[in-house]
Amino acid sequence: MKKIIVTIVVIVFTLGIKAQEKSDLDFSVGADLVSSYVWRGQFQTGAAIQPALALNVAGFSLSAWGSVDVLGIGKEVDFTLGYEISGISLALTDYWWAGEGVYKYFTYDSNKTDHLFEMTAGYTLPLESFPLSLSWNTFFSGADKKLDNAGKKVQAYSTYIEATYPFFIKNIALDAAIGLTPWEGGYSAKTEVVNISLKASKEIKLTDSFSLPAFGQIILNPNREGIYFVFGLSL
Repeated sequence: MKKIIVTIVVIVFTLGIKAQEKSDLDFSVGADLVSSYVWRGQFQTGAAIQPALALNVAGFSLSAWGSVDVLGIGKEVDFTLGYEISGISLALTDYWWAGEGVYKYFTYDSNKTDHLFEMTAGYTLPLESFPLSLSWNTFFSGADKKLDNAGKKVQAYSTYIEATYPFFIKNIALDAAIGLTPWEGGYSAKTEVVNISLKASKEIKLTDSFSLPAFGQIILNPNREGIYFVFGLSL
């Protein structure tokens, strides 16, 4: 799996750069500071720092994202290879959230690895008045396992489907989202809505020339009867 991912990255970016030699490469770096880390309706850690790097060229992207809680216990490092065109997006993500103190990062054996590999397909409606986004995310390999009827570990193919709608109220950007899992897997034991959220984002003006992006997000997981309120700052 490791060799396959490395090969795909090299091929995609070599072709993309050669085909767009006169285009500008876009590189970004940033980080979020969050009061707690909640992902797809599931609590992960308490307050955390979440850095990100991204390289974009000709619709292709390669990004790295991480999270470490302030106690230094929970640690996550993810890499995503993506492509986007005309509102359609495709991505391959390698998740690794085994935590601090776990060092077998380069173990890729399906029955021993802590990595989870996910394919994502997304689409944003080409309507300025109704820019609804839909995404389908499925783990296809790695540590995403369940027991079959014979008690044997098999791939669970845990899947998360989400609809997101962005809108504005005055100068505040809002994102309303609902996410569900269509079958038994890591999110739920059956078909369930696992995430209902509303996120509000705003620039906090500190000086005449400097503003700090901030956001607040209320998250409800009906399946687990959990509710979370997250505040974050983006740097």
